[in-house]
Amino acid sequence: MKSKFCDCNVHPLPEGKDTVARMINFAKHLGYQRIIITLHSDSELSPSDIPTDVKGIEVYRGIEVKTQSPSKLNGLIGKYRKAADFLSVHGGNEKINRLAVENPYVDCLMHPLTEKNSGLNHVLAKEAVRNNVAIEFNMDLILKSRGGRRVYAFSHFKTNLMLARKYGVATIVASNSRSIFHMRAPREMIAISQLFGMNEREANDSISTIPGEILDKNCINNGAVFEGVKIIE
Repeated sequence: MKSKFCDCNVHPLPEGKDTVARMINFAKHLGYQRIIITLHSDSELSPSDIPTDVKGIEVYRGIEVKTQSPSKLNGLIGKYRKAADFLSVHGGNEKINRLAVENPYVDCLMHPLTEKNSGLNHVLAKEAVRNNVAIEFNMDLILKSRGGRRVYAFSHFKTNLMLARKYGVATIVASNSRSIFHMRAPREMIAISQLFGMNEREANDSISTIPGEILDKNCINNGAVFEGVKIIE
């Protein structure tokens, strides 16, 4: 079966600048077969506000848990897990990163880079593998940054890619778009990923096979075996 391209981290209004419908339609235009509309945990929208019965593309509801308090993180993960087809954690803090990869209810650690380093090390990489938590490479750091900030992103992306390869961590490449003007076609995403060292197969898997396996696993866990059929207990 041919893998389906998926953008796993797209933020609509009010966090972004475009409506849910406009971002979904543009994703179809770019050639995606799947899209995860991601709301932060403090969003004014509810996951139920995201339509999933859209022709021509599979639409999933994502929640990105965002907190500066490590003591609150696990509680928020538990609160939002059942409401999300794809649950991620907004990292960038060493304690938050560690707690995220230690929690098997998390699908992906987003934005792991901290102000000082790549946000990962061999201990966190092993925990990510043990708990089936993927690591995101968010393309907006490359597409929207300039100068030293872009160099910083490339350097730490290479570090995290090296760790992912060494320990077998699942990787996801996502746009982190807040506007259709920040979205890129799948082949462009693959090409950009190769700039920091991914080979074509790794990049392709990171926007198709890996997110697809996570979504399919979550649908099974929620009782949906395949479209139109649910397990009745």
